Amino acid sequence: MADPSDAVALCNSAELVDGGAAVPFDVTFGGQTCRAFAIRFEGRVHAYLNRCSHVAMELDWQPNRFFDDTGRWLLCGTHGAVYRPDTGECAGGPCRGGLVKIAASEHGGVVHWHTAFNLQPVLF
Repeated sequence: MADPSDAVALCNSAELVDGGAAVPFDVTFGGQTCRAFAIRFEGRVHAYLNRCSHVAMELDWQPNRFFDDTGRWLLCGTHGAVYRPDTGECAGGPCRGGLVKIAASEHGGVVHWHTAFNLQPVLF
């Protein structure tokens, strides 16, 4: 369970619908600014770096769209790598490992993501 003291508010809970559009956000990962996204799958919130493990490029096939037509898999729009929405593990295609998972939580009608030693908010 993530520590509430490292929580960064992301969006209202209602903005994430099972198998629907993601909510994007920016993070600093490994000293670089990267896009990340949060989704809802089977009622739970999950968040990942928006970086395919096959080739380090963004996954979404349309802005903030990661799920396939069935709403059961995350799909890389460039090369077709397939990932499990609940774990980020590779489920098929050319992926080389899983997605980088970001701790996320939901309470009081708000979705939060949680910082880590190598994952911080982008400072403007």
